[in-house]
Parts: sequence; C-alpha cells; structure tokens
Amino acid sequence: MGSILIVAEIQKGKVRDATFEAAALAAKTGHDVKGLVLGQGVAAQAEEFSKRGASEVFLLEDDAVANYNVDAYSAAIRAAVEASGADIVLISNTPSGWDVAPRIAAALDAAFVSDCFDLQGEGDAITYVRRVFNGKLDAKLTTTGRTVATIQPGATEAFDGSTDGKVTALTADLSGVRAKFVETKAAESKGVDLTKADVIVSGGRGVGAPEKFPEVIQPLADALGGAMGASRPVVDAGWLEHAYQVGSSGQVVTPKLYVACGISGAIQHLVGMKGSNFIIAINKDGDAPIFEVADVGVVADLFEIVPALTAAVAAAKG
Repeated sequence: MGSILIVAEIQKGKVRDATFEAAALAAKTGHDVKGLVLGQGVAAQAEEFSKRGASEVFLLEDDAVANYNVDAYSAAIRAAVEASGADIVLISNTPSGWDVAPRIAAALDAAFVSDCFDLQGEGDAITYVRRVFNGKLDAKLTTTGRTVATIQPGATEAFDGSTDGKVTALTADLSGVRAKFVETKAAESKGVDLTKADVIVSGGRGVGAPEKFPEVIQPLADALGGAMGASRPVVDAGWLEHAYQVGSSGQVVTPKLYVACGISGAIQHLVGMKGSNFIIAINKDGDAPIFEVADVGVVADLFEIVPALTAAVAAAKG
C-alpha cells in the first residue's frame, strides 16, 4: 500500500484547518500519510502537523516559498513527492490549490481529480468522491496509480487523533523560479468565515426582506454565540454579501448546530450544510426538502418561532 502526501495550506504563518481535514480523509484510506510544509519560520507548524495526522512531514524553509509562488511551490512539491515516494498528492481546493495542483499532475503525468469531499480506500485503490451537476449527483472516481487531488475545505471534521511523526528537512532546486512575489492585497473582510463557526443560523427567501436579517436572524445567531448565514436566493437578490452564502456555490459548513429559517432546501444548499452535527429547520411548508435532512423540524411561521427562541436563549443565559 502506498503513501499520501498532503501539501499544507499556510496562511499568515499557520497551517489552516483545511490541511487537517485532508489528513482526516487520508487516514480513512489506510495509506501512510505524509505532509509537506513550505514557508519561512514555519518549523513549529511542521512539528504540529507531525503530531496531527502525518507520520513524516517534509519541511522546506526558504525565502522563495515564504509566500505562495507557483514556480517555487511546483518545484518543492515535486521534490517532496520524490523524497516521500508518495503515490497520491492532496492539496486544498483553494485559489493557490487551483493554480498549482493541475501543474503538479501534468509534471508527474498523474491523474487529476478536483474538489473532492470524501476519500474511500480499498487496498491500493482510492475512490475520490466529488459533486457534479451543481451538487445534484455524487461522482466516484477510482484510481490505482499516481494521482493529484484537491480537497474541499469544510467537507469533514479535522483530524482529531494524534501521531508520533517526524520532521525531515527537504532540499529542492529552486534556481529555475521565474515567478516573483510582489505583494499581498487583502480584500476588506465582509461577513465571517462560516467554515469555522460552531453555530450557524441561516435565513432563506422566506425571511421576506433584507431588513429582516438584522432584525430576526442575526439576534438568534448572536444569542447562540454563532454566525449568520444565508441561502443562494438571498445572496442573488442582493440582500447579503456572498460571504454569507452556504451551499455548493458558497461555503460548505459542518457546524455543531445549524438552524435553517425560511429555507426550502434546494439541493445546492443541502450540499453545503447536510454534514452539520445537528440541524433545526423552521419553515411554514411542511413538504419543504429541508425537513429531509433536519434532526428537528418546526412547521411554523419563523417570525413567531425565531424571536421566541432568541428570547428563550437569552433568558437561559440569565
């Protein structure tokens, strides 16, 4: 049985949760899991990865990879594949992953699978599960040879075990790097990173008007110590920014509690939240598809139920 190399996603000098989520999926396959950490001053991050999912972490600290650089990253990942003997390379399905993963697949003459949310292992073969037709169907692709795949952030819980791995220094020839890092420009933050919220209260078209979100939905989210989300029709209507959108074309979330208010449950929305630990749905339509995935369904007017819930939570907090 071969090994899997996970390229760590580094942001502001820290390994993102998406990396440990990929480690959780990789561990299910029974393959040996190895990691790669690139950057400058990230030795502690490599050490953490070796204790959270990887049996061996290759570390390359160099100014050329201090910030994302497609040429330097490509060279470093190829060097790590050679050093680790990995058959499978997993990269987060993020903008940098979209950029570098296909290049690595082409350079290695490997199969390429994008935007996976699950891995299933059977012997040397690994089945990659991804959604197609706007989330209406799941596609399964099985490979036995060298493969590069991108993993959807938020698709699963992060690796919660412990490993007794080691950190190995990696050397790579970065002399042929042509791309040059200039600067990072961060867009003004709008909304929240819903993938990190333990509680999400989302509103749909049934909320009725944009002003009802700060009046009805946000207070319940605040009372529960969570974040506010929305369905695609709400965002398409311009009621909220895209940062709030939950679904296959928005953010895929797995909170401990998901409260859906006035959301009918179109398939693209269900794709983005059905992995939540506990789901409460509030909708006047008893036949709404959202009730098929809900742990608790309330057939009622959300404008009666949600304010009552908010008041009850506030009273409980005393």
